[in-house]
Amino acid sequence: MRLVWQLLAVAAVAFLGGQAVGAVGNPWLTLVLGTVTAVLAVLVYRWVVRRTEHRPVTELGGPGAGLALGRGALLGVALFGLVILNIAFVGGYEVRGWGSIPGAAGLLGFMAAAAVTEELLFRGVLFRIVEERTGTGIALVLTGVLFGLAHLFNPHASLWGALAVGIEAGGLLTAAYVATRRLWLPIGLHFGWNFAAGGVFGTEVSGNGTPQGLLDAVTSGPAALTGGDFGPEGSLYSVVFCVLGTAAFLWLARRRGTLVPRRKRAARVDSVTTLSR
Repeated sequence: MRLVWQLLAVAAVAFLGGQAVGAVGNPWLTLVLGTVTAVLAVLVYRWVVRRTEHRPVTELGGPGAGLALGRGALLGVALFGLVILNIAFVGGYEVRGWGSIPGAAGLLGFMAAAAVTEELLFRGVLFRIVEERTGTGIALVLTGVLFGLAHLFNPHASLWGALAVGIEAGGLLTAAYVATRRLWLPIGLHFGWNFAAGGVFGTEVSGNGTPQGLLDAVTSGPAALTGGDFGPEGSLYSVVFCVLGTAAFLWLARRRGTLVPRRKRAARVDSVTTLSR
């Protein structure tokens, strides 16, 4: 039941926060409400995990949290910047001028709320608990598929777009959590990628009809390279760079010994059974 209670608690914050953010038309209020939603989601996650698992919430440990968030955000911006650079190289991205500073501020709050709530739900609750039963590999694939399917209901979504998000974010963000065993790096990475897409480079984010950010830009050309109406997350460039990032984090996790093979779980179960006899 801990899975159910934790999902319900964080999902309630995500839903109410999303409704509040969607109801206001002012970007500055969106910034405030998005930030409040992100902070409240972290507090609720801490509370519900303590109540249902009776342990310190080490995946949201305080020391070094700001540094991990910052590193993740910079990495997310850099990765998306590489995607845009490659799209621009083939003539698929064009900047027409400056966009909107208030629009970028609103996206800052919106993306903060989205990054925090989605990471708590998919990495903090779903992946973490499923991994205990199945091991890292199976849990990564299962939760990646679920993450992709969750984006299938977005405007302008397609099966390829959902699959691309499942591969990119489902792999990269989960691997970042596995390598660090903390949620701060994947939260920062998620936020940096999304804010770079909408808030900085002015592109579509997962087909959501994203407001204009700092740059007034357009993409054109083959959907396989630009992502089409879904945005650059549907680009093959995004898939390639995120797969490389996933491989790097999994290599780091292997070096640190933070991967969880399924056989270890089975061994623990056998040991408990033997002791109980």
